[in-house]
Amino acid sequence: MAKMTKSQMLQSLAEQCGMSKMDAGMVLETLVNLAYSEVKKNDEFVIPGMGKLVKVKRLARMGRNPATGASIQIPAKTVVKFRVAKAAKEAVL
Repeated sequence: MAKMTKSQMLQSLAEQCGMSKMDAGMVLETLVNLAYSEVKKNDEFVIPGMGKLVKVKRLARMGRNPATGASIQIPAKTVVKFRVAKAAKEAVL
């Protein structure tokens, strides 16, 4: 089974909500931009029933170069993770 494309997602969203495909695209784009700004500002963005985007600080650590086997120092950095909500896990699994 093929994955749903963005165009197919917008078509489905438009049909189920009774709006045009262009309006559905604007809603999706607005949601994405809102998520980015909220994670940047407040360190997390929650989509009820689906999960949340969370900014996480990773500590510096030792790693290994797989090509040479040499130990390397991996610097500390901040990453964004998506934590799936319990309701979404139960609905899918």
